[in-house]
Amino acid sequence: MNELMNNPEYKGWISEIKFRIQQSQIKASLSVNSALILLYRDLGKMIVEKQSTTNWGDGLINQLAINLKSEFPHLGGFSRENLYYMKRFYLAYIEPDTYRSKSTNQLDVVKVEQLVPQMQNTEILKLALCIPWGHNVVIMKKIKDQGQSLFYIQQTIENNWSRSVLQMQIESNLFGRQGKAVNNFAITLPKPQSDLANQILKDPYNFNFLTLEKDVQELELERQLVKNITQFLLELGKGFAYMGRQYQLQVGTKEYRIDLLFYHVKLKCFVVIELKTKEFEPEFIGKLNFYLSAIDTQVKTPEDSPTIGILLCRTKDNLNVEFALRDINKPIGVSEFTFSELPLQIQNAMPTVQEFELELFRNETH
Repeated sequence: MNELMNNPEYKGWISEIKFRIQQSQIKASLSVNSALILLYRDLGKMIVEKQSTTNWGDGLINQLAINLKSEFPHLGGFSRENLYYMKRFYLAYIEPDTYRSKSTNQLDVVKVEQLVPQMQNTEILKLALCIPWGHNVVIMKKIKDQGQSLFYIQQTIENNWSRSVLQMQIESNLFGRQGKAVNNFAITLPKPQSDLANQILKDPYNFNFLTLEKDVQELELERQLVKNITQFLLELGKGFAYMGRQYQLQVGTKEYRIDLLFYHVKLKCFVVIELKTKEFEPEFIGKLNFYLSAIDTQVKTPEDSPTIGILLCRTKDNLNVEFALRDINKPIGVSEFTFSELPLQIQNAMPTVQEFELELFRNETH
């Protein structure tokens, strides 16, 4: 598209863009996220409007990238790819009819509406200005649905996610997992606590930061989760504070140990997490209900809300869970969990539990 450089209309247009960048005091604005994103949105708008009234096509973006890199060699952000995302960002925050009324080419309108999901521009744009440009690009690359885009923008703001964490949460389908666990919160907790409690649960929980044997034992899973507590807390979500593992309770003459105990700062309650490395069984609910009663009696203070139980099983049948939760007056949620399994050849090379215990016994007797 070198012929564009000889086109008087293009020369005038590129001068306008250069002036817009200079006028925005770009060097200062680069340190202010919202100012930078608004500039990118303006450039995206100028590209869309020029492409809709000329036949320059995608060659316009190629030539513009060359010119802006030449004019502003010390500033990043003007690559062909980034200019393309500026265009997408602008299109994402206008109503379809707004663009249609400005376009003289109906085919362009159809292409645009297939490419970009239209959003409610005022509400989402305000939120999009609160996260870095790179985060917005990740969301545009990976998410096509308006509701999901809004969800990940809100979660990024609330949890202060880095770009890599945002990408990981998208790839693990957090949107599809959050608030999906089977629970009885609606009948055991008052609103709005029941709604918030429901939202903190996922199904399934993604423990792919662990690599374990297929038939891993519960204590080993628990130990590995605590060893990787940073990733575990990230998967649990914001608000969880780790209190301990194998938390000891004395009820009557017997001693009991809870797998994992947390405190949720938003819900202002203790959270008991029990791990089961096999399929859900109804009797699991009875034991967890017992633990919740013990925590409410021995640990909870009058200022705390009722303790919540989370049962994590390898697999479950939702109907069985629903039946098991009937008539239970303690708040309990049940979810599955997944993890990365060790390759079969490594599993076969590892000693069994019996072999390991036998070796320990030999060492102790020598």
